[in-house]
Amino acid sequence: MSVNVPTSVLVVDDEPDLRTLYELTLLREGHQVAAAGDLAQARECLAQQRFDVLITDMRLPDGLGLELLRELNTNQRTEKCIVITAYGSAENAVESLKSGAFDYLTKPVDLKQLRAAVSAAQASQRQLPDATRNPQTSIARTAPPPAGGVRSLARIVGNAPSVLQIKERIEKVATSMAPVLILGESGTGKELVARAVHECSHRANGPFVAVNCGAIPENLIESEFFGARKGAFTGASQDREGYFQAAQGGTLFLDEIGDLPLAMQAKLLRVIQERRVRALGGVQEDAVDVRLVSATHRDLAALVASGDFRQDLFYRLNVIELRTPALRERREDLPALIEALLRRLCDESGAPVPSVSPAALMWLQAHELAGNVRELENLLQRALAMSQGPSLEPDDFGALDDGDAAPQLALPAQPAPDAGPIEAGHSIPGDLQAFLDNQERLVLLKALKEADFNRTAAAARLGLNLRQMRYRIQRLGITMPSDPALDDGDAG
Repeated sequence: MSVNVPTSVLVVDDEPDLRTLYELTLLREGHQVAAAGDLAQARECLAQQRFDVLITDMRLPDGLGLELLRELNTNQRTEKCIVITAYGSAENAVESLKSGAFDYLTKPVDLKQLRAAVSAAQASQRQLPDATRNPQTSIARTAPPPAGGVRSLARIVGNAPSVLQIKERIEKVATSMAPVLILGESGTGKELVARAVHECSHRANGPFVAVNCGAIPENLIESEFFGARKGAFTGASQDREGYFQAAQGGTLFLDEIGDLPLAMQAKLLRVIQERRVRALGGVQEDAVDVRLVSATHRDLAALVASGDFRQDLFYRLNVIELRTPALRERREDLPALIEALLRRLCDESGAPVPSVSPAALMWLQAHELAGNVRELENLLQRALAMSQGPSLEPDDFGALDDGDAAPQLALPAQPAPDAGPIEAGHSIPGDLQAFLDNQERLVLLKALKEADFNRTAAAARLGLNLRQMRYRIQRLGITMPSDPALDDGDAG
């Protein structure tokens, strides 16, 4: 039978009134609290016992609170550290997080946020059962991630060194409140990594809210992020919560953060610094408890240099950086990825999972796969639709159609789509499939142009559904003016 052990907290602050306020607040929560007025006293307390949580002001009479944090890391101590920084001191906050702090608070400290930060710090210390702990040193040994975290990590398929490294880093960063920035090409699995960070953290029981920053109309973006009060704008018939409120107690994943407009970047920075949001049309600010994870396939440093992305926001988001490797950098994982994707695709459709012939695997290995795992998934979907047997062959992937040429290369001119049947004296095409594909391509292009490249309208004109239209566009290599439907979310 487990017994709830009170959280032991060491508070380090040189202002007696503030130190007493923090002590009383935490004592009322049932915590065991010790206090110190400077670095020297704090070191004496740490030498005498171990604590669960250390709360330290950044500036102390005999040095910086960061010195304590670095000493804890050097000595491999298990205390979770919360640093208190001056209001608006973004550099100190970022520096403390990069040095390993669990969280930071800004002055004047909101006592509700203080209590929440201590509870979160204690919850983040995953510990093995009491029987496995060393009773003489009372050092808590970190346990594996919770079951949901293990499953989430397993969904990141592969054993290449770059994949194993990112999984290891996910486990490490999950136990912090520090913002995470995930960088990588489109289709490399950035959302899978973000979900794994969430599932491996103490916030796993809270919500995971994913937002595509490039998909929100600019005139709605503030209300979508922060919520809106009834009557705030035309059509606002009732109060509505935003993404930050929806992610309360959990993780907010901002995908394609590089697409966020500059005006919204300034507002997001303020929320990160103050941890409060004001709904559109509201007068009161509400505290938010959210772990922020961002992702982009764009070069944020270049956007900062060009003035398209705020430098201060970049520093706030890029506290912990994770990079998802491109598929060309881990070709050895291709068989495992193919197996996992086929299993998922067939589970969704209820079809048996086919094998992949050696020739088909060789064709995929030789394919560029510039779209990474998303392109691989699309190729497998096509092969499953085209396959006639229990094994996928190269021609199921279009290998015989494409040869060594790129899919968009123009074919020799063929009769117009409205031409009648081949008359006597007209030559029979030497490649029937290429001839038919070209006929279909011309018909689709005509329908798309007449519908201003609206795929839904063009599909209805041809008696197809949208899924069939998308498949044909991809199979025939038709280039669309813009193709958001093929560039939403990450796979793999």
